[in-house]
Amino acid sequence: MEKRTARSGLGSLATGAVTALAIAVQTGLAAVVGVIIARDVERGPVTDGFFAAYGVFVVLMLAAAALRLVFLPPLARARLERRLGQETAAWAVALGALVVPLLLVAVVFAGPAATVLTGFGPEAARGAAEDVLPLMVLAAVAQLFAGLAASALAALDDYLTAAVSYIVASVVGLAYIVARIDADGIDAVATGMALNGLLAVTLPTVALARRARGEAMPRSGVRPSGPPLPHRLLEAGRSVSLPLALQAVYLVCLPFAAREGVGSVTSFGYAYLAASALVAVTSSSLGLVTSVPLARAGLDAPRVARHVVSSSWLALVAVGAAAGVFALAGPSLVTAVLGDGYGADVGDELGHLVALLAPWMVFAIAFSVTLPLLFVQARTHGLVLVSLGLVALNVPLAWAGQSLAGLTGLSLALAATTVVADAVMLHRLHAAAPTLAALLRAAAGIAALGCIAFGLPALVLGTGAAACVGLVLYAGALALVRPAGLLGSWRYLRSLA
Repeated sequence: MEKRTARSGLGSLATGAVTALAIAVQTGLAAVVGVIIARDVERGPVTDGFFAAYGVFVVLMLAAAALRLVFLPPLARARLERRLGQETAAWAVALGALVVPLLLVAVVFAGPAATVLTGFGPEAARGAAEDVLPLMVLAAVAQLFAGLAASALAALDDYLTAAVSYIVASVVGLAYIVARIDADGIDAVATGMALNGLLAVTLPTVALARRARGEAMPRSGVRPSGPPLPHRLLEAGRSVSLPLALQAVYLVCLPFAAREGVGSVTSFGYAYLAASALVAVTSSSLGLVTSVPLARAGLDAPRVARHVVSSSWLALVAVGAAAGVFALAGPSLVTAVLGDGYGADVGDELGHLVALLAPWMVFAIAFSVTLPLLFVQARTHGLVLVSLGLVALNVPLAWAGQSLAGLTGLSLALAATTVVADAVMLHRLHAAAPTLAALLRAAAGIAALGCIAFGLPALVLGTGAAACVGLVLYAGALALVRPAGLLGSWRYLRSLA
């Protein structure tokens, strides 16, 4: 496992595509689960309770993604120093010290946690959240270890094994849910998620073990070494604090969403999941696969700005298309996918919420591609206080947003908090002003193009037809205009080794 092998020759676009494919499949299967819930479980307090607990799972999944960014640079260096097995084992021990208490808390205090997450809502919502919370935490913990195994494989320039493992695990978890949803109800979803997580960590771990055995690695090769456990725990906690805080912002919004009435948490949850899925597929994969080459190459302020903007451009194009389609045809799409229970006003609300989350998506994309640079540059000191400040900032923003504009206001509160997080990270990298200015110019250009492409057909056609025609016009306009930023993004990502 420690022997250096020839690199696969894949650039960041290719490895990003492999990782994005795995994320896309996972996201697509998660969307299918959401459809199953919508069609088999009536929208109401039970689904509200499920999505309240699911918010905890999403928080921990973001921690898993953040920890992959913590793991990648030291694992990449450890491979060069022929001690990858020892470094991986050391991080596994540190991760175990973090998650075992978390699992105990999820089991022992599931009831009080469910009460808070549901905003002290109806008993049915609290009961549903309490039932699924322990299994969801187990699922997320398994994904944390899966992220470590995937990072070790990435240090060996192997992205395919982890991608296939994630896909297989997602398919098996979905199959269980489909088989048991009628008998077990929404509890089957939590069990399927736990099964998914356990397979996601087992498959890449087995691949690593087989590789180690094939290279006759001695047992001492997996003996933990390097910095002591307290140092690793401190580094991990400090490093994940910012992404955890950003996800905690969503959790803060859930009790406020519950004030909008029964079903509002479900609607807000579906809209957020759709928006975050787009962010994950389009930008998070590039953030992950460029960490290793950037750790090798190093960064300065101009390259930070170029990297963030170039990595964001392709994702911004997808956001513009999604916002336009959902703004026009969201209600009909939601009803067609989720069923009649999400028709009429509910479908209209959900469709427009996805479109209104476009500003948040823009800043979340920038967050996804900037976060790895903090670890590459080792600029993580003091992030715990910054993270606490972001959560504290979001509380009055969420309260004001919900009081003034309901779920729309909560969407804007998410965007406002995220742009502050972006500014903090970029300031630490000495590239805040040029990066944010270029990013806002890019977003404004995409927004203007989208308004024209989707707005004109909306004046003369029905919503569905206007969305289809608008999408064609949007793609055609991009091909015709060929924005310099988009072309530069393509060239830059292809050039990354």
